[in-house]
Amino acid sequence: MKLDSIGLIGFGEAGGILAEDLAAQGITVQVYDRLLDEPDRRGELVAKAERLGVRLCDSTASAVQSVPLVISAVTAGSALDVAKTAATAMQAGQLFMDINSVAPATKQAASAALEPSGAGYVDAAVMAPVPPKRLQTPILLGGQEAVELSATLNALGFATRVVAEQIGVASAIKMCRSVMIKGLEALTTECLNTARHYGAEAEVLASLHKSFPSMGWDGELPSYLISRVAEHGRRRAEEMEEVAETVRAAGVEPHMSEAIVQTQRGLVDAIAALGLRYDDLAPFDWQRLADRLRQH
Repeated sequence: MKLDSIGLIGFGEAGGILAEDLAAQGITVQVYDRLLDEPDRRGELVAKAERLGVRLCDSTASAVQSVPLVISAVTAGSALDVAKTAATAMQAGQLFMDINSVAPATKQAASAALEPSGAGYVDAAVMAPVPPKRLQTPILLGGQEAVELSATLNALGFATRVVAEQIGVASAIKMCRSVMIKGLEALTTECLNTARHYGAEAEVLASLHKSFPSMGWDGELPSYLISRVAEHGRRRAEEMEEVAETVRAAGVEPHMSEAIVQTQRGLVDAIAALGLRYDDLAPFDWQRLADRLRQH
């Protein structure tokens, strides 16, 4: 598969990194993000595109035209709609790579939406935060075209691995993992905000470190976990709603997943109620945030 250009839908954290690293290799990257339609956000996206050397488009349809590969990197709540919109402009010979964190059933519905266009569909699951390793972030792939795409992407510096020919298996792996990972973030947020209220956080963290000495409870881990909720809680809540659907479809009641939704979204809502955005909290300090929330 020759990859000299790509269409990218979603220009957030992950999308921006993919765009930058691919453009740096001489690949033409044409991008659309729905925030371009918001006057107060358009300027920052235009500046970002100029800095990274990518071309902004005014619609999903224009971003997907005449490129061999389209990568969808949007929020969980928008993933299926993006696939349906892209399907109206894509055609045979093109490939749609869906890296969004959604349930297997959502990926299968997105694949079905692309079928009439003749375009191919690859289920992709990003298995770690993108910023640290960038293109080397582990990505699992599934679908009939996954093997060829994996070879093409890995030649560009990606770290993809094919896990199934069926759509939904890669996504299921990610969804099950998210129960644990997003759950740990939510548990840490609830645990330490409560401990801070009682002045008990030092002893609680010392006890956690004694029980799990390799995890970093005596270092940066607590702040990192809570910062992920504070920065990305709304997007993570949408993902966890998809996780809950994944769990329910397996015949298991998603009690924990639904509670994680509330905690992830709840912290972001509480920060917004203070009139703040995540950037206003820099440098991030979970104790200071806990104190501000408690005083509100």
